Amino acid sequence: MEFESMPAVASWLHRDVRSGFEVLFVETSPGRISLRGTTTAVEGNSTWAVGYVVDLDEHWNTQGVVATNATVRGEARRAIQRLGAGRWAIDGVHDPALDGCSDVDFESSSVTNAIPIHRMAFDVGETVEAPAAFVRADDLSVVRIEQQYTLVGIGDREITFDYISVTFGFACRLTFDASGLILDYQVSRFVTASGRYRQPGRG
Repeated sequence: MEFESMPAVASWLHRDVRSGFEVLFVETSPGRISLRGTTTAVEGNSTWAVGYVVDLDEHWNTQGVVATNATVRGEARRAIQRLGAGRWAIDGVHDPALDGCSDVDFESSSVTNAIPIHRMAFDVGETVEAPAAFVRADDLSVVRIEQQYTLVGIGDREITFDYISVTFGFACRLTFDASGLILDYQVSRFVTASGRYRQPGRG
């Protein structure tokens, strides 16, 4: 798939199971894309603010991640590094449970769904496996999740996927804009975008 250039800034209103707001800043340099964002939210009995920096190469392969959060218990930080050959380290220690994962996925964020759809090639109706290192919002623990994306259709301004989290028994339809950012998701709605950067690669 070909994507339009991404906005330099985008935001989402989180809704339904949580109330909150997310802001994303996109930065690029030769051979590198950086997704830097923050979500602040209330979900059930939990209140948290989660910040993330996801560093990708020009083909949207995750290289490293820094996650931070603030809760009633205080502040925390987690460093996640892709070691190559599908291996991952959490705070410098290899975690074999994550072997074979290709992407990182944040419970707190709508942005990280953009990573696999930019990284992989899809045909309409084809289901693609995309196991990920999943970062929980409340404590920044990292677990493996099994998930699937199925391309439903490509319109003039929207791209639609069916999404299944096999691990959590959750399924929904995801609508992305022409740059590959979530427009509509069960827990969030796109609000605004501004600025553009030059898309260095292709999906």
